[in-house]
Amino acid sequence: MNHDHESPDLIDDPRARALDDIRYIRETISRATSFTAVPGWGTAIIGLSALAAAALAHRQPDPDRWLLIWLAEAALAVTVGVAAMASKARAADTPLLRGAGGRFLLGLCPPFLAAAVLTAVLNQSGTTEALPGTWLLLYGAGVITGGAFSVRIVPLMGFAFMLLGAAAFLAPEAWGDAFMAAGFGAVNVIVGTIIARRHGG
Repeated sequence: MNHDHESPDLIDDPRARALDDIRYIRETISRATSFTAVPGWGTAIIGLSALAAAALAHRQPDPDRWLLIWLAEAALAVTVGVAAMASKARAADTPLLRGAGGRFLLGLCPPFLAAAVLTAVLNQSGTTEALPGTWLLLYGAGVITGGAFSVRIVPLMGFAFMLLGAAAFLAPEAWGDAFMAAGFGAVNVIVGTIIARRHGG
């Protein structure tokens, strides 16, 4: 039998199937190595509470009261964030402390611990005006490093925080709460809503 005129479709079919298989494997690996339990609605709620905290903190003439408000907001944000993340991970049957979830949390921790140490140091030295820039920069760094194991918008959010942090250092001291509202408030609300709509809550 002469095979010289065999249909090109029959020759190309195995290649097409192989490409489909490769594409499927790559998508499966991507899902397995990406932490998708970042809580969209939880992040948006944190953003709303930060907007309220910024408005309240800006009215405080006493730096100690100002710091107390932001520390209370940080505690609330951690509580809401952890609860929302655990709930989303449980609903998606995604391990929170292993695999991509563990790497995501590990990426967050060093910059967050650095922020805690610097908060104490700057407060002790009486330079609390440097805290907004410091918090925004280090939060952004943590989100970028942790977000390397998550969906694409998460590290992009981290870059936005770092840009706001750098700008806060260059701006007048009185603008600190406005930058905090822009980052911890507006950016969290916007990105949280996008995550919730595109990545299941």
